[in-house]
Amino acid sequence: MLNTYQYPEFDYVQSEEQKSGTVKRHKAVIIGAGPIGLTTALDFAKQGIPVVILDDNNTVSIGSRAVCYAKRPLEIWDRLGVGERMIDKSVVWKVGKVFRDEELVYQFDLLPEDDHKIPAFINLQQYYLEEYMIDEAKKQYGDLIDFRWKSKTISLKNHDDHVALQIETPDGVYKMEADYVVACDGANSDTRKMLGLDFEGQFFQDRFLIADVVMKADFPAERWFWFNPPFHRNQSVLLHMQSDDVWRIDFQLGWDCDPEEEKKPENVIPRLKAMLGDDVEFELEWVSVYQFACRQLQDFKCGRVFIAGDAAHQVSPFGARGANTGVQDIDNLTWKLKLVMDGKAPEKLLESYSEERVFAAADNLLNSTRSTDFITPKSAVSKAFRDAVLDLASDYEFARPLVNSGRLSMPTPYLHSSLNTPDEDTFDGKMLPGTNCADAPVNVDGCEGWFLNHIADSRFKILTFGTDPGIKTLDLNGIACDIIVVGKDMLDIKNRLKERYDAKDGTTYLLRPDQHVAARWRTFDQNKIETALKRATAQL
Repeated sequence: MLNTYQYPEFDYVQSEEQKSGTVKRHKAVIIGAGPIGLTTALDFAKQGIPVVILDDNNTVSIGSRAVCYAKRPLEIWDRLGVGERMIDKSVVWKVGKVFRDEELVYQFDLLPEDDHKIPAFINLQQYYLEEYMIDEAKKQYGDLIDFRWKSKTISLKNHDDHVALQIETPDGVYKMEADYVVACDGANSDTRKMLGLDFEGQFFQDRFLIADVVMKADFPAERWFWFNPPFHRNQSVLLHMQSDDVWRIDFQLGWDCDPEEEKKPENVIPRLKAMLGDDVEFELEWVSVYQFACRQLQDFKCGRVFIAGDAAHQVSPFGARGANTGVQDIDNLTWKLKLVMDGKAPEKLLESYSEERVFAAADNLLNSTRSTDFITPKSAVSKAFRDAVLDLASDYEFARPLVNSGRLSMPTPYLHSSLNTPDEDTFDGKMLPGTNCADAPVNVDGCEGWFLNHIADSRFKILTFGTDPGIKTLDLNGIACDIIVVGKDMLDIKNRLKERYDAKDGTTYLLRPDQHVAARWRTFDQNKIETALKRATAQL
C-alpha cells in the first residue's frame, strides 16, 4: 500500500521520578495522546496548568481515522493555536449531496451565511491534526507539557485528595500521583475499565469498510452519500476528499461479512473499480472494517478522574460526532478545573462538567442513532419509511430534510444547565443562555479581526452594546471579568454582532471562558451580572 505520510516517532525518555524512585504528585495527568488528550494538554498549558500526558505508543494515529472536523471544534483549536494550520492543509467544504441509485435526491449547505472566520467543515487526516498539536505543544509550552511516550497506565485508584497511578514503561513500572486525571484513552479505554464504569447503549449489527484511496479524481470537495448505487447494490456508500489526493470511501457491508476477508486488497480493489471505473488509477493507503456503537457513560466524572471523548461516549461515524464532540468535552472542563485549582470556585463546579456533557452526549447519541436507523433500517417498517422518503425527496421539498445520511455535528446548547441565568427579557435569535457564541468580523484598535479571537483568553467576558458603564472589569472572589463595550472597545464593522446577538443599546451578555452565553439582559446591571457570575461558577 502507498503511504502519503511519514509517521514521526517520538523519543521515550525515562522520567526523573522513575529514575529516583520518588513518587511525585502532579496537578494534572492526561491519559492518551490522541486528538482529545492533546487538546486537553494544550488547553491546560494555555491556562498555565502544568500537565503530564501519558501514551502507550510513540507516534501519531495510524491511518486517517477521524477526518471531518466541524466549525465549533475548529474554533476551539483556533483558540489553542492550531486551527489556521489545519484549515490551510485541509479540504474545506460545506455542501453535501445525497443520491439514490444515480439520482440526486437532496443537497444541503452547512453554512449558508457569510462573515464567519471558520468554515462549516474541513476534511483532514487525523495524523496531521495530532502532529500539529504536538508541534504547538513543544513550540509554545515545552515547560508545561511533559510528554511521556511508551508509558502505559496499568493501575489507577481514586483517593480523597489525589489519584494514584502505576505506569509501565520500557524501564519497568513506577508510581505517580495527580490532583486530577483526565482519561482520553479512546473507545477501548483501560481507565474506564479500571474505574469499573460501564456504557449504556447498543452496538449495531452492521459493518462498514473504510478505504483510504490515493487518486486523482474529478469529484468536487463535497460530501457525497449514495443509497443503493449501481456499483454497490442494496447498500450505501460515502465519499469524502482529504488532503494529498487521498479519498475516504466507506462501503456498507452488512453483518454477515468476514471482516478479515473484506480488508484484503484483492477484495477491496474490485469494489473500488466498480465505483470508479477501470480507467481510474488509484492505490490503497489504509483499509479497515468497523462495527459501530451508540453508547455513553451516565457520569463523566468519577472521583477525581474525568472521562472525555470516546472513553465517555461512542457514536456511529455518520455525522462526524466522535472527535468533534470530544473536543467540546475538554472545552467545557478545563476552565472549571482551573478555577477550582486556583481556589476561586468550589469543587461542586466540577459536577457541571458531567451535567452539561452527558446532556450533549445524549443529544449526539439520539441524532447518531436516528441516522444509523435511516441508513441501515432493521425492520420492514423502517425500510418502507426510508424508501418512501427517498421516493418523495427528488420532487417534494418537504421530504428532503427527512433524508438522513448522517445529521452532521453541531454543538449542543446547554439550555437547561444549572450554570445558566434564565432570561428575564425578550430576545430573538439563537444566543440563548447555554449556547456557544457566534463569531463576527470586528475591529479592535484599528485592526480588523474576529470576535471569538478577542474573547479567547479563558476569562469571563461582559459584552455590552452602546452604553459605556464606566468600568473596565468586574471582580468577584478573584474572578476578573473583562468588560467589552461594542461601539467603543470593539467596532462591529458589518453589524453582524448586533444582528446575531439581537442587540440594542444597553444589551449585555455574560460570556463564559468556553465562549458560551451564561446570561443576557437588555440593560447593564452590575448586581444582576454579579449574581449571574456566582451562578456560572457554582457559588449560589
